[in-house]
Amino acid sequence: MTIYKKKLEAEISEAFIKQQRDLIGRGPQETKTYIVHDMVIVRFKGVLTVEEKHLVEHETGKRVVKQMRQVLREIYSKTFEEIVEKYTKCQVLSSHSDISTKMGERIEVFVVNRDLEKCLEKGELK
Repeated sequence: MTIYKKKLEAEISEAFIKQQRDLIGRGPQETKTYIVHDMVIVRFKGVLTVEEKHLVEHETGKRVVKQMRQVLREIYSKTFEEIVEKYTKCQVLSSHSDISTKMGERIEVFVVNRDLEKCLEKGELK
């Protein structure tokens, strides 16, 4: 793994943390980004608010939290994709998201238009 790859992953994580703090008022407890071939995978731990933690203890609450988070994701999906495009200099072809109410984590997967990992290995994105 190149130093530049680690640096880029850290920069993307920080950008997502800042963006979530600006939009939601709080960020996740931990964020980790992984670049794997043509995908940028971002894992957020500790994303549930205190209220959401209470809600997910009940089946109806789990559905409400998932639906609310899905709506928020749809609203901010363009912003999320712009972050990935800004840092990777790649076009986002598609993006996918899911939240685990059991684990209190969310995952975002962005598929980009080239093998980003290979480009980093070759030093093409410095």
